[in-house]
Amino acid sequence: MLAVTIVASMQLHAQSGNANVEEKAERLIALRAQVEELNQELDLLKQEHRADMGALAAQKAELEANRKRQETTLKQIEQQIAENREKAAAAGVDNDKLKPVLLTAIDELETHIAASIPFKIEERQAELGEIRTQLESDILPANRAANRLWAFYEDEIRLTRENGIYSQTIELNSERVLADVAKLGTVMMYFRTNDGTYGEVVRSGDGWRYEILSAADQVAAVENLFDSLQKQIRQGFFELPNTLAGRGARS
Repeated sequence: MLAVTIVASMQLHAQSGNANVEEKAERLIALRAQVEELNQELDLLKQEHRADMGALAAQKAELEANRKRQETTLKQIEQQIAENREKAAAAGVDNDKLKPVLLTAIDELETHIAASIPFKIEERQAELGEIRTQLESDILPANRAANRLWAFYEDEIRLTRENGIYSQTIELNSERVLADVAKLGTVMMYFRTNDGTYGEVVRSGDGWRYEILSAADQVAAVENLFDSLQKQIRQGFFELPNTLAGRGARS
């Protein structure tokens, strides 16, 4: 009787052991499947990361090239007026002969401002218009007008280097509204209205237009930019809608 009991117990133990082995094998198979799935997801994420980094590098190079082109254009104009000032001083050029040179420089600057990012366009144009009016009416002597124009060039070059938040009137949905703008040099600009609407300034043909952002990730990115600039954080890595490459791109 004891022998029968021992055999039965051993059989039950063996069956229980087999069940545990099968259960562990099934769990192992499931875990291996999960590991393979995670490895595949990791490979995809790595590929996406490499693609994103490549795109970011290309866009960064594009933005830097654009900034340098604008600086080069302004410096060329600045050099021209400097050379003309030196020639005028050396030759004792009178007011009437220097005036056309300055008016041509003003024309070139007005063309530059009209094509540049719409940052305080009206104020910049008004300042140039005042110099033109005073120069044409002889209220401002040519030599003094040259000095003011020189200072204007320096301000334009400074704009290409400065990042910050400013307040200005923008045209949104055919209405003029007061908004805060986050300016990144003279290459990219974003806006925030008083009701918390965020948007971007997008190149449109020869001009620019203001577009509201609706995608949650883009709104969050621009909101982070404003927050950082308000905290005087002006350098670092920011993922932003790239207004040069079109809606949805990153910079």
